Order: sequence, then structure tokens, then C-alpha cells
Amino acid sequence: MSVKIVECVPNFSEGRDMKVIEQITDAIKSVSDVELKDVDPGYATNRTVVTFIGTPEGVLEAAFRAIKKASELIDMSKHHGAHPRFGATDVCPFVPVEGVDMDDCVELAKKLGRRVGEELGIPVYLYEYAAQSEERRNLAMVRKGEYEGLPEKLADPRWKPDFGPVKFNPKTGAIAIGAREFLIAYNITLNTDEKRYATDIAFELREKGRAVRTGNIEPFYFRGKLVKHRDKYLCGECDFSTDELDELEKHTKNVHGYSVIELMRLNNIEPHEIMGRSVRKRGMFTHCKAIGWYVKEYGRAQISINLTNYKITPPHIVLEAARELAARRGLVVTGSEIVGLVPYQAMLMAGKYYLEKQRKSTGVPPQDIIKTAIYSMGLNDVAPFDPEEKIIGMPKIPKDALVSMTTKEFIDEVSRSSPAPGGGSVAALSGALGAALTSMVANLTTDKAQTKEEFATFVEIAQKAQTIKEKLCAAVDEDTQAFNDYLEAMRLPKKTEEERRARDEAIQRGLKNAVKVPLNTAKLSFDALELAAKIAEIGNRASVSDAGVGAQTAFSGIVGGTLNVLINLGDITDEKFVGDMKSECEKILSEARKILDDTLEVVKRRIEEMWNKN
Repeated sequence: MSVKIVECVPNFSEGRDMKVIEQITDAIKSVSDVELKDVDPGYATNRTVVTFIGTPEGVLEAAFRAIKKASELIDMSKHHGAHPRFGATDVCPFVPVEGVDMDDCVELAKKLGRRVGEELGIPVYLYEYAAQSEERRNLAMVRKGEYEGLPEKLADPRWKPDFGPVKFNPKTGAIAIGAREFLIAYNITLNTDEKRYATDIAFELREKGRAVRTGNIEPFYFRGKLVKHRDKYLCGECDFSTDELDELEKHTKNVHGYSVIELMRLNNIEPHEIMGRSVRKRGMFTHCKAIGWYVKEYGRAQISINLTNYKITPPHIVLEAARELAARRGLVVTGSEIVGLVPYQAMLMAGKYYLEKQRKSTGVPPQDIIKTAIYSMGLNDVAPFDPEEKIIGMPKIPKDALVSMTTKEFIDEVSRSSPAPGGGSVAALSGALGAALTSMVANLTTDKAQTKEEFATFVEIAQKAQTIKEKLCAAVDEDTQAFNDYLEAMRLPKKTEEERRARDEAIQRGLKNAVKVPLNTAKLSFDALELAAKIAEIGNRASVSDAGVGAQTAFSGIVGGTLNVLINLGDITDEKFVGDMKSECEKILSEARKILDDTLEVVKRRIEEMWNKN
């Protein structure tokens, strides 16, 4: 079942009064399809970071309610704290987690910004991916001058808010609303209590890099002598030197692929300040911030890392680099730690990476891939890692779902006098079993692969079969839900003409939906049949009978799906829709019968070849 999950991480300018914080979080929890994940108040900063997730619509509503509540409870004219701020709700970013992309989050930011500006009268600035200009992309620039500088900022036409009044409100201040990538807080643990050793590795990993040193730099770079720009501008990557900063900039861009000026700015050094300062060399990873620290609780040093775009710099790749750097220094990485939450997709990426390194198939159930990631990254090293609590966006099957039943329970439920679950759910289960058998045969065949190309082919079949299997498992419940929605429409009142018209329209919508779900089952089962046909031809001969059974059960999913389409067409008044559905079913069945017949012939031939060989 496809899910859409968005994370929202608003920061409120109150970190000391828990009664105020609780009222704000209660406003978030009042939205039904939202889950509050974390509340992190800071006394010194006088700021609370709140994390919650949910559907795009739910998160949007919860964010608005929280901002409204904060505007009622927090008086910025009396606020003091160590953290930069300019509003009661200082920032409110949306983060794509599952089933949504950055464009979706940008739209959420704009919708929220417009509503906050119009209904609450708060000046709104859009930042990061939602920014309307490059100047406003950087949060530090948007918030420059902070609360105290807001009157002057609002008076400047260049800093007119994107939404809301161009007027200073001393109580609420302003707010920055945006969209950004997921931030993963990730710590790598070493077998030492030396903070300096962890810092030495952190500086190699982080985007802003480190100061260049010479001399005694092996194995610990920090023991070397600092190199500075004296009479010439020096390259931190090679022996190049020049009298002109522009020449150094051209050199680093053309030869090393980065801007030395941007690198220096990452280290808070402007171009005119470079001469006389330490020469810098870049780190290994972009979107990576890292420091070393000692954790008394664990009695060990850690490399503490923030990854601001895991799609470009994922944690498992940074971990592997840290393992190599540690080994060069005579150290061992004992494991790693996710602080807070980690996206489901990041864990899938990690699990697949390690399976591929082991030359194992990645066409296995998602829970197996996640388990591989947890073990390979040592995520249980210093603290328990609970996937249900730590992984955000992981598909969850409700306890009352049909697919959560035991096989016997499901069969018994089907056998009862209730009309659902019925043939549609059974068809989806048949298709899922066909896809599962296909994946099994493909995975069994990977060990027999003679070349990388063969191995890749078998893994691809297994992966596709797994995807189909997961979708069809969801369809087991979707079919029953679609039928129940139709029954709900049938129960609508019909006393007045208006009620009868609304009921008829709801019934027609319900019937069309009841058709689309089994049609999707038939299409997915058809895809499973095609994969079964392929693996029957090239898969492990000892498992060819399983491929044949997979093809047959997938075909049952196709037949069952189309039959459930046809029986629901009788009461649909849209003649074109009915005609299109009939034609599509006939086409799917015709093609499927030929594929099944051909596949079973292949299976029988290969079984006979085994007999003859023996």
C-alpha cells in the first residue's frame, strides 16, 4: 500500500516553560493522522525543536495549529536565548519522507505560508527549496538581524515578506517556512576514548575539510605542522601555487572540481582574508558536517555527523570511509548510532549496498534488507536500535489487516458467510504467491550464475517480483476495503431527491473503485506471470516446477481479478467506462493464457530433460 509521509520540524522560541511547550504539542496531537515523534527543549537556547510526521494534509494542519498556539502563548518582546531567532515559531521546514518529493513539500510550505500570513497576520519568509530567490535560500540570511533587526528588515523593500503583512508585530515576530532534505544525525563509535582521534577522522570526512599540515601527519594528521598562505596562494590538494587568488580558484575548479573560495567561506573565511590564513583542503563528502567528541556514557570517542542530504551522502558510505580511515590509524570502528530518526529509504540503500558487497541477491523481503543494514552498520553497538521506533516511513501493516492473519485464520475468514473478504482478496493473494515463487527461484539461481551479467539478470527478476508481491499483499486488504466503501454508499439515506442523487453518485464512485482495485490486481498478476515465464526458461532447473506453480498461481490472480471487474460492471451507468473495462479484461486474459501455456510447456520440457539426464 503506497503511503505519503511528510516530516515537519518546527522550532519554537520557548525552551523553559513546559506548560507552554505542552500546549503547543497538544495542538499538534489534536490532528488525527499525525504522530508526534520528538520534543527537544533547550534551556540555554530557550528554544524547543519538535518533530512530527503524517500525511501531507495532516502535517499541514498540525503545523498551522502549532504556529497559531505559539503566537498566542509566546511574547517575543520578552524572549532571550542563546540561539538565533526572529519569531515565536522561528522556523518550520517540511521534509519529504515517503511517497512525496521536494516539490510536494515546497507546495506545503507555500500553502502554510499563505495561511499563516493571511489568518494569523505574521510576516512569512520562504527559505531553502521553497525560497522565491537565491538570496532567501539560506536560513542564516533570512534570519540575519534576528528579532531585534526585524523593524529595519521589514522596512527594506528587498526583504518584503513572501506572505503576510509588511509590518512589525512585536509579540510574534516573523517566521521562516521552507522545505529541506531529511537530516540524519549519525554517530560512528571508535574503540578509543581519545577525542582527538575521532576529530582527526571527522575532519577528513566533513565537507568543510581541514587545515593542511606537513611533516608528522601519519598516522594522525593533526600532529603535522600547519601550512599557511604566506607570499603565495597555495593549493591544499597539490603543489600548485600562484600570486593571484583568481588563478588558484581556476586551478581548484578545473583540476580538483571545487571552488577554493566556497571552501574558505565554509570555514568562515572571506576571500580578502585568505592571505596569512591556513591552507585548507576539502573533505571527502558534501552535505556532511562532522566533529569528534568523547561520550562519557559509553566511555568511548565518537565521530558525530550530520548528513543533510542522504540521497547524495548516505550514512553507510560515510561509515565505510570512516572504517578505512580508522584502520590507517590503528583504530577500529565498533559500530554506529542513529540519533533520532532515519528514513526507510536510507536503510534500504544501506542494506542493498551490503548485500551487493556479499554478492547476495537484493530481491528479498524489505525486512531482510533492513536487518542486513542494522547488522552491517553495527547499529546496536552502544544502544538498542528498534526499527519500529527509529525508521521513519517504514510500511506498517495494521494488526487487523487480512494479511496479518495466519494462513488458517485467513482461510477461515474467507469461508464465512460475510461477502468480504472474497474472490478479489483471494485473487490478490494468488498473484502475490506467484510473485513470491518467482522471486524464490530467481534467488536460488543467483548461486548458479556464471557471469556478473547473469547474476544481475536473476537479481533484477527477484527485485521486480518482490515489488509486485508487496503491492499485491496490500491489494488483499484494498479489495475488501473497496467493497466495504461500496456497501457504505448503499447505506446512505434516500428519502429526498437530493439524498437519492448524492447516494447514486456515491454508489457509482464506489462501483468504479471496486472495479479499479481488482483490475490492478489482474495487471500486477500479469506482470508476475511474465516474470515467472522468464525465470522458468533460465532459472535453476531443479526449481523449475516452482516456477510453473508460480506461473499458474499468478494466472489465477489474473482470472480472479478480471472476474471481479466484470461482475461489478453490471450496475455502472457509464457505458464508455464499462466498454473500456471489458476490452481491457479480454486483452489481459487472452495474452495471459498464451504466456501460461507456453510457460507450462517450458516447465514440462525442462523436467523431461532432467529425467533423461538422470
